[in-house]
Amino acid sequence: MDSVCSSTVTRGTYSVDIGSQRVDLPVVSLNENLALALLITVDMGVSFMAKAGEELAEVLAPYDLDVVATVATMGIPLAVEVTRYLGLDQYVVLHKTQKIHLADAVTERVRSITTDAEQRLLFDRARIPDVEGKRVAIVDDVISTGASTGATLRLLRGVGANIVTIGTLVTEASLWRAALGDDAAMVRALGSIPVFRPDGSGGLVEDWNG
Repeated sequence: MDSVCSSTVTRGTYSVDIGSQRVDLPVVSLNENLALALLITVDMGVSFMAKAGEELAEVLAPYDLDVVATVATMGIPLAVEVTRYLGLDQYVVLHKTQKIHLADAVTERVRSITTDAEQRLLFDRARIPDVEGKRVAIVDDVISTGASTGATLRLLRGVGANIVTIGTLVTEASLWRAALGDDAAMVRALGSIPVFRPDGSGGLVEDWNG
């Protein structure tokens, strides 16, 4: 598709199907050349996340998983629901802010599309036995540039995890494919969204490539 419908732009939202659920996501400007449709999992409500987690778990179930891994903060509600519906008990979280228990964390550099500064992913060394030699699914709310997912892959593989699949609620545009390379084939998503560019007349057009 080349452009969003005028009603969507006027309302400042973008409608997308995430599995069986249709939602209107707010479209916000990141800078003068780029706007994003924001999926904020902690604002989506219990019933939405439960259904989305169940549907993503059904997609990931054939991979015979031992544990689910995610990145804080927006990935946590999804990881909880996916873990629950897979009948597992444990999930692991990679953090982007320093916590008292992460003083000696395993780290990996990452740069997000929504932040200018380089960040670090931090993984508690005490949780390494939960992923080492295990069949692991990475789950996250959105895969956009692929930077966060790529850093998660590098960190978890570095501590011995066997990453067998990657699950997400939505993929955003397509930059993530090049960023992940061969690992892009592991991605399973319930939906997809574009990014948005100015159309020169006060509106926005969909960009599925950028």
